Amino acid sequence: MNDAHEHEHEQRDDLIFSFEFFPPKTEKGAENLRAVRTQLAELKPRFFSVTYGAGGSTQTNTLNTVLEIQRDSGIEAAPHLSCVGSSEEQIREILQTYQGNGIRHIVALRGDLPSGTRDIGEFRYANELVEFIRQETGDHFNIEVAAYPEMHPQAPNLKSDIDNFVRKVKAGANSAITQYFYNADAYWHFVDACTARGVDIPIVPGIMPITNYTQLARFSDMCGAEIPRWLRKQLETYGDNAEAITDFGTEFVTLLCENLLETGAPGLHFYTMNRVEPSMGIWRNLGLSD
Repeated sequence: MNDAHEHEHEQRDDLIFSFEFFPPKTEKGAENLRAVRTQLAELKPRFFSVTYGAGGSTQTNTLNTVLEIQRDSGIEAAPHLSCVGSSEEQIREILQTYQGNGIRHIVALRGDLPSGTRDIGEFRYANELVEFIRQETGDHFNIEVAAYPEMHPQAPNLKSDIDNFVRKVKAGANSAITQYFYNADAYWHFVDACTARGVDIPIVPGIMPITNYTQLARFSDMCGAEIPRWLRKQLETYGDNAEAITDFGTEFVTLLCENLLETGAPGLHFYTMNRVEPSMGIWRNLGLSD
């Protein structure tokens, strides 16, 4: 173990580690997630977050998953809450349900309009949602917002994207989680730009393990995350060899995480895709377990 690892390990308590799940659609999926989160709970993360389907299609699943996590794992659960297409009344009800069930952590997002929907609802932007949560519930919730180091795919330019992020912070966000990225410079450039605008909340890097190149490429094109050309080319050389892709991906993402932590990132948020091993492999490599 090198000195950097030792240093990191001592600082472990100050760092914010979290894992993200999506709500399972089937009983088999629910059983799988129970096994996954039981193993990841042993790593003592700060919280588990649970995503939320467009237009509230998985709203009940999100609620049930979050309540079960909070009840069974002893780890704080943070539901994602997206506001596009919703009315104030709907959001108020959801907030009351979460409050009534002892949930104290929310990931507040604008969300995408479900296809075929014209009605944007009463919230157009995430900063309006953050403002509404603060109005309705005061300081009850720890509010996370999303950050896009490589720019939100729908933002007209980088400046307006940072303006938008600053608005969310001023509306009352406690911390932020980024879209995943594979270029640490993009993250630090974004953080520096935000710091220059007076933002002082933790901006935690979102980490996407690499296990399936085709899926990742499709996903990345959609959400505006860049896979550097050299990385694409390297991953293409493995063809359908899942094991080779995972081995290389784990090593590459470990180095990215190591670099981020050593240069002062406030923690890591793992997109697990409801699987243990990809995130766990990186975690072990980082020497973060006790």
